[in-house]
Amino acid sequence: MSFMSDIHTAAALTRRRKAAIVVQMLIADGGSMPLADLPEHLQELLTGEMASLRRLDRVTMDAVADEFASELDAMGMAAPGSRDNAIAALADHLSPTLASRLQAQMDSLRNGDHWPLVADLAVPVLARIMQSESIEICAVALSKLPVTKAAEVLAKTPGDRARRITYAMSMTGDVTPDVVRRIGYALAQDYGQTPATAFDKAPVQRLGAILNSATTDTREDMLEGLGAKDPVFASDVRKAIFTFKDIAPRIKETDIPTCIRAVDAPVLSTAIAAALAGDAAVVASAEYVLANLSQRMAAQIREDAAERGPIKKAEAEAAMAAITTAVRELADGGLIVMRDPDAEE
Repeated sequence: MSFMSDIHTAAALTRRRKAAIVVQMLIADGGSMPLADLPEHLQELLTGEMASLRRLDRVTMDAVADEFASELDAMGMAAPGSRDNAIAALADHLSPTLASRLQAQMDSLRNGDHWPLVADLAVPVLARIMQSESIEICAVALSKLPVTKAAEVLAKTPGDRARRITYAMSMTGDVTPDVVRRIGYALAQDYGQTPATAFDKAPVQRLGAILNSATTDTREDMLEGLGAKDPVFASDVRKAIFTFKDIAPRIKETDIPTCIRAVDAPVLSTAIAAALAGDAAVVASAEYVLANLSQRMAAQIREDAAERGPIKKAEAEAAMAAITTAVRELADGGLIVMRDPDAEE
């Protein structure tokens, strides 16, 4: 075998091999690289590539160096790359309270304590834990939450199960710190990471959007069937639906002029005329709209509505849907805020 037979050529180099060459050049020049920040499997691959290096001719080495320099020049921005680095970069821009809490979380994680991450989960997620995990684990988790958050989570847990969890708390006195630490780690792994999903919206929101655009008969039929199979899901879907009869209870008086501004006058008159001849809830919303417009405009709409006479059901639903669509678009765009239907309760 000749001396030159194991010299690498530029054409035969993979990107992984080029990375190993760049690292070798930097180390040879006395440079320092934070390779420990890389995932361990990448560190292992890099070590293997460096171990397989033998000799490089000057032309190949210069070509690799030039390519590396070109890629650095083309790089527009270097992101933090880790939660620690992100917190450090944003520390001066976050509120002091939030920055301290995030830093405390990372310090706890480095010490093997994952409970700060669990305690920071949203209340609906914590309520899901209370309904999915064993009673004993729920008792430990509830004990580790801040008092006010624990009370909120308990209120969203079904009564019988909540009572069993609170009773189980009386038997947590002898639980060892290691067991509590392992429970915190397991809960953080199972619930603290957002899983990849096929849909960007929750099932309630997706079905609510579909039923919003359905006819009244179809919508009510679907909701009745859902109510028989899953009353809780059906209730949540009803809250996600916004129809004409929801205008009065959910839209602020001052937002009514904004909501009807994008609706053509004939469509608005048709919707009001049909609504005034509808059931009590629909009539209430029609009167609510008229009461929050200028007297002149309201009088004109009433006059136009009175002249319309009977309106076909399909035409009435289309006109009302035009108004509710305009309202939903404003709400989705953050221009108005709908009232929570359960807020007063």
